[in-house]
Amino acid sequence: MTPIKTALALSAACAAMLASTGASAALAVGAKAPDFTTRGALAGKTFTLTLSHQLKKGPVVLYFFPKAFTPGCSAEAREFAEHIADFQKAGATVIGMSGDPVADLVPFSTKECAGKFPVASAGPDIVKGFDVALPMREGMTNRTSYVIAPTGRVVFVHSEMSYAGHVKSTLAAVQAMQAK
Repeated sequence: MTPIKTALALSAACAAMLASTGASAALAVGAKAPDFTTRGALAGKTFTLTLSHQLKKGPVVLYFFPKAFTPGCSAEAREFAEHIADFQKAGATVIGMSGDPVADLVPFSTKECAGKFPVASAGPDIVKGFDVALPMREGMTNRTSYVIAPTGRVVFVHSEMSYAGHVKSTLAAVQAMQAK
């Protein structure tokens, strides 16, 4: 096998391994979510987002995604947008987070999020605080969804690189909180 073919085979094996394993989230249920302030976009407009301010309104679904405008991340954003009324009915705010710069999130907030919920830029401190760094992919986050109670405590975590199941599981978690 030539060096190029060997390198390609190794890259493909690493990609397959990464895709077939779940993401890991360090914040366990019961952990205090780190507060942060960052820039975000909603319906194409930029703004400053502070987690503690959002928690004053009720529970927050904080979902991290690897990269705007990639197939899985776009599908996940569209699915959250389709169900935003259900989250609102349960009293929850949905916020998407990625390592993308705000300039990339502005069009994403309009096209994929349909202007229904904000997306924000997760800088290195946020990525570290929530332990969502994607191994071997500088500046990208894994796909982890947190449900955070108004107290700032994590009440549910779904960490899996496939976008399938994130919306359904986080919605069930906020609906269960509402039922209590």
